[in-house]
Amino acid sequence: MRKLRTGNHGFTLVELVIVIVLAGVIATVAIRKLGSSVDTAQYEQTKKELDQLALAIAGNPDLYDRGARSDFGYVGDVGALPPNLDALAQNPGFGTWDGPYMVVGTKSDGYKRDAWSTLYLYTDTLIRSTGSGSNIDKLIAAYSSDLLANTVSGYIVDGDREMPGIVYRDSILVRLIYPDGSGGFTIAVVYPDAGGNFSFAGVPVGNHVLEVIFAPETDTSSYAVCVTPRSTIRLDLVFPADLW
Repeated sequence: MRKLRTGNHGFTLVELVIVIVLAGVIATVAIRKLGSSVDTAQYEQTKKELDQLALAIAGNPDLYDRGARSDFGYVGDVGALPPNLDALAQNPGFGTWDGPYMVVGTKSDGYKRDAWSTLYLYTDTLIRSTGSGSNIDKLIAAYSSDLLANTVSGYIVDGDREMPGIVYRDSILVRLIYPDGSGGFTIAVVYPDAGGNFSFAGVPVGNHVLEVIFAPETDTSSYAVCVTPRSTIRLDLVFPADLW
């Protein structure tokens, strides 16, 4: 009579097939999870860089100095939206440009590419990544006018809180100085009405200088004006002396 085998014995063909199938299933699941993790990391990296590009263009609203917002990015310095993303790293020839606004790494165009190495698309107030196969968008502002066409207004009285009236209104010159979008400065000039009211339209975001000049006495007062996006700034200005 043949004796039964004891101890270890080899796998049967069926057992080997089952082991191979299970290994394949585990490998497939692991690859899918790994691929999902990689996609998530690329997505988050791209979103972070889109945020950085938006801050470089329009500034960081959380940065303040002495009670006023201090960072308005490229738009605050130049007075216009950048013509392309290159202008964030290289001066396009503007005297008011104060960059670079983006850090250029080992790859000179790295900041212009998403995590899939696809160039960002930039138009007006939108930056878009298409490298993942679907769009990842970053809106800098709802409208370009939010950044470029704000209003600064106010009224002027003298030290006795008297309005200039018809007699003195033409003797008061109000000047607002801000970047003109081409590397220089706009010096906008208005005369107040008899009630001392004045207004400037089409003002870009940023920290600008307002000057009020009383011509006969050449008495000038200067004020810092912080213009934030989509705003109408109202200033109440008082000359330090009784001028009229």
